[in-house]
Amino acid sequence: MTQGDRFDAIVIGTGQAGKPLARALAAAGRHTAIIESGHVGGTCINVGCTPTKAMVASARIAHLGRRAADYGVDTGTVHVDLQRVIERKRSIVQRFRDGSRRRLEDTPGIELIFGRARFVEPHKIAVRESPGDDRMLEAELIFINTGGSPAIPSIVKDADYLTSSTIMELDELPTHLIVLGGGYVGSEFGQMFRRFGSEVTILQRANCLLTREDEDVCDAVAEIFREDGIELWFGANVVGVERQPGDSGAYVVTARLGGEEREVYGSHLLVATGRIPNTSGLGLDQAGVKTDERGSILVNDRLETNVPGIYALGDVNGGPAFTHIAYDDYRVIESNLLGSGGASTTSRLVPYAVFIDPELGRVGLSESEAMGSGRNIRVAKLPMTHVARAIERSETRGFMKAIVDADTDEILGCAILGIEGGEIMSALQLAMMGGLPYTALRDGVFAHPTLAESLNNLFMAMDA
Repeated sequence: MTQGDRFDAIVIGTGQAGKPLARALAAAGRHTAIIESGHVGGTCINVGCTPTKAMVASARIAHLGRRAADYGVDTGTVHVDLQRVIERKRSIVQRFRDGSRRRLEDTPGIELIFGRARFVEPHKIAVRESPGDDRMLEAELIFINTGGSPAIPSIVKDADYLTSSTIMELDELPTHLIVLGGGYVGSEFGQMFRRFGSEVTILQRANCLLTREDEDVCDAVAEIFREDGIELWFGANVVGVERQPGDSGAYVVTARLGGEEREVYGSHLLVATGRIPNTSGLGLDQAGVKTDERGSILVNDRLETNVPGIYALGDVNGGPAFTHIAYDDYRVIESNLLGSGGASTTSRLVPYAVFIDPELGRVGLSESEAMGSGRNIRVAKLPMTHVARAIERSETRGFMKAIVDADTDEILGCAILGIEGGEIMSALQLAMMGGLPYTALRDGVFAHPTLAESLNNLFMAMDA
């Protein structure tokens, strides 16, 4: 060991948990090393939330431009310049990335180290800063925040496929985009590129999109996608992926649906079949850190691994793969190590939004989960065609649904598929966090005409 290579804490990864944790540790007087193998900011800033939502915004403008006549506005032919879309996305990402890096570098007590980290002992890390050159670091506290990556099924290993990262760097618009997977990633990109002007076919092994959701939500999303001109293959077991020879370079994907095989031809192939934790190459076996069969690091409700002093935060620990959950993981660690203590991941609400259009916002129990819990429940449901603000904006697709405990009037969860669905969901989440009964929203005075005002009608419909 060389002088200066011993730290109070080492953070591996600069994602939404690692970055604020390093700054909090440094502010508390802990000499902290934070290691990054790529760009500062983790998945969210670089290849996740920030770039995808920037491109979703461009796709929505294209969609509204084509609908301009519905509002009495003549815009003429809508043309999407994909390169300008990509440039706009890159500029936003760069701004976020630079700001994140600057904040780390400007924080006293932090050393930002670029390289690949691996354990050589439980509390010793080797960092490959350049080929053949390892720097050894030691600390009693080590935090793993290495995130996740797209899972690639073996059937496409030899194909020139796109992932959720590489599709955002295309220099040409796909003529026909084939999407393998109908989860959140596949759905967002499928609708996005349909709005950019591509033909889109989504192949989904399950019998619906967004398989975590209630059947009525899944059905409504499928109807919206079909209205948008997206072809959906449900129950599709992909058995072959080939690239045609010659100038066309077309993909041929063969899928078994029921008892027959069908082929779809496309210019580009997006693989959106899930994500896996970034634990390969970390040398976890050298540290004795246990993982599950998927490679996710096993942690308790305080995010501690089986090795004292080693923690795992964010997507790498197999918890809900959302930026806000990673940030809450940081809060749990910060409270227990530097604050009042007693923080836990147990029983926390896990809100999320799927940024299709209209948005899907979800928090708490779904209807099927609530029914399975054995509770006595009531369900409030309101189509967006009955929401004044949605009518005024000519965006009436979807519905609002809330699940209530019939014995206590407690709001158990909601699914909002509609314009600004994530924002409406957040209003319901606040009520849940505050322990408000549904009647408080039913009888509350909200400004007219806002989308929040529709919560009156949602819960009055349940009582009718």
